[in-house]
Amino acid sequence: MPAPTVLISGAGIAGPALALWLTRNGYRVVVVETADGIRPGGQTVDLRGAGADVVARMGLLDQMKSRALFQRGIAWVRSDGSRRAEMPVTAFDGNGPVSKLEILRGDLVDVLYRATKDRCEYRFGTRITALSEHDASVDVTFSDGTTMQADMVVGADGPHSAVRRLVFGPEEQFVTPLGGYNAWFSAPDTVGLDGWYLMFQAPGGLNASMRPSHDPSTVKAGLSFRAESLTYDRHDLDGQRRMLRDRFAGAGWQCDALVAAAEQAEDFYFDSFAQVKMASWSSSRVTLVGDAGYCASPLSGMGTSLALVGAYLLAGELGSAATDLTVDRLRAVFGRYDTVMRPYVDRCQKLNNTLDRYAPLTEKEISDNATAMKWMQRWPLRPIASRLWFRTADAITLPEYSAAEEARRP
Repeated sequence: MPAPTVLISGAGIAGPALALWLTRNGYRVVVVETADGIRPGGQTVDLRGAGADVVARMGLLDQMKSRALFQRGIAWVRSDGSRRAEMPVTAFDGNGPVSKLEILRGDLVDVLYRATKDRCEYRFGTRITALSEHDASVDVTFSDGTTMQADMVVGADGPHSAVRRLVFGPEEQFVTPLGGYNAWFSAPDTVGLDGWYLMFQAPGGLNASMRPSHDPSTVKAGLSFRAESLTYDRHDLDGQRRMLRDRFAGAGWQCDALVAAAEQAEDFYFDSFAQVKMASWSSSRVTLVGDAGYCASPLSGMGTSLALVGAYLLAGELGSAATDLTVDRLRAVFGRYDTVMRPYVDRCQKLNNTLDRYAPLTEKEISDNATAMKWMQRWPLRPIASRLWFRTADAITLPEYSAAEEARRP
């Protein structure tokens, strides 16, 4: 009997991670991705807690470490560049805002892609445009006009998931705006970071940041601002850049230079701070993993862990491909996936006023935030801060599955 076919939409973090586990379990896996290839570069993400544990179970932790970025910690700066507060990478046992293992998103995805590209099929430059679920299979139509049948379809295509929209309904039903917007892009290092993640906050809820990259002359930059729901075209990059220019004009520090860099950046990306909340991530033969089903927003710092853990749990509950993927079997699998994953998602989506700390509205709030960052590293506040903000990544006990056990064997 041929191996069951699983179609995954999205070649970010969750998609290739799921493909790795499924191919080890004997499934035929096809991954479709809108982009023409694996997206390089990207911003810095961390591997901590359960997410790092999943990578270790994959047998890929050493490869991730070899691509890690050198970072000293985070510092909050004034307009003149002087520092209000610092938090070294060693704070909170390496689980603070800057963790002990930071890696560019593109490097993390590249490791996953290289581990799976010879074991599954990647189709770049196309996307799913139609899905029709039946008792025995799912009929799929792609943007290039081709079709296929799959035993199961997984949406791993981010917070604006096309799979979620096609199967579960419009985005507005599931996406909750958090009152802020953020742009990510590469920019010249105009300050000499020397391994530090520098963050500047200005009244009105403005946040500008610069983080190290592999190239010492280049930084990974961010420009964020608070605002109620804005109407804008997600595909109109020039319009998004104009919003940044208007918001950050004369804000201070390196903001003018960063706005100018955003105008030219080829990797410019703009989106709202939002969470995806769903009562169920699964239909009869379709399910969601990562940001598509339970985005916690970049403010949480948990997107990578959620993607890796979700992929691990879904594949583990599916188990070996030896058994047909009947609807009844999938219903049981999806139920267990939800039972184990849901408490972790709920914990990761509790932000504990993170937006207020990330983008304060007044000068007093900015000053108070910096003071809090300094004092929370000291006794007796340190254990309280650790419990509230820096232990979330460990808030799940991962089950043992056979594929993970075999991957760890010498």
